[in-house]
Amino acid sequence: MKTQQKYSLFLFIFIISLSSFSQSKTKKGYDIKGEEVTFIFNLKDYPNIENNGDSVDDVFVSGEFNNWAKDQWRMTKLNDTLYTLKKDLSDFTTDFDWEFKFIVNSEHWAEPTSDFKNATDAMSDQGWYYGVYNLKLYSAFATDYGNITFRLKGYENAKKVILSGTFNRWDETGFKMKRTEDGWKVTLQLRPDIYQYKFIIDGNFWLTDPQNPSKTENEFGGYNSVIDVQKNVKFRLCDYQDAEIVILSGDFNNWSEHEFEMQKVDGCWIYNQRLSGGKHHYKFIVDGEWITDPINTVKEYDDEGNINSVCMVK
Repeated sequence: MKTQQKYSLFLFIFIISLSSFSQSKTKKGYDIKGEEVTFIFNLKDYPNIENNGDSVDDVFVSGEFNNWAKDQWRMTKLNDTLYTLKKDLSDFTTDFDWEFKFIVNSEHWAEPTSDFKNATDAMSDQGWYYGVYNLKLYSAFATDYGNITFRLKGYENAKKVILSGTFNRWDETGFKMKRTEDGWKVTLQLRPDIYQYKFIIDGNFWLTDPQNPSKTENEFGGYNSVIDVQKNVKFRLCDYQDAEIVILSGDFNNWSEHEFEMQKVDGCWIYNQRLSGGKHHYKFIVDGEWITDPINTVKEYDDEGNINSVCMVK
């Protein structure tokens, strides 16, 4: 089943759980909260820099994401030893795993030692080896406060159960499930999207979710379980105070002219609808007249030449 990693993925980037940078050992060299990546450099974690006798004037982040530039991503100095740099997740595209390092004064590479959990060795273009960090960006991370809980009943005699799917590129080690009274569970934070997944029992038995009837055939002649993670979207129309009936119509309800009747709340017409991740076209029907959303500037033509408002769910 390792070849399941060949599946193409929607690159709605998200994250593995991370350590706090308030500790003396930053572990991974970065932290992620919400939609921001914070790179963390603590001088005390790098003896080769702290003990070389040179003053630290500037610290930069250098990696695959900026073509290993030595002087582009300048960090902010918080105190004598701590530097940080915040970047939006949107700055990182196309890949799930980025190598990076810190460079002091644009010339001294800070070497992450072997006790850093996410530091590895790699070979440079010049042929010598150096320690690097790996910034891992997956579409999911495990947390007790996540929005989706996966459960597997039974298998009490199993030693280990792993959740694997398109949300972590079919990684066979990342999401270890916890024992419960009647089986196993793990909770993830997932962005809206349609995901495929399986359970791995003791490292060799791949199992679809017995409690989930939604499945899709895979390239090996078997099946993967499917979950559609949706997000609540509030549609609002605050004009047309004298209208009698306002309908929300879009590709998510097959352009129904009567199904989603909006309610008037505090002077605005409101409708809440859960939607899958991706792009959705919609319009309002005001007393029989079709209009685009007057406060949404994002519009597109459909295949028939009609102009529709666009809602992006991510």
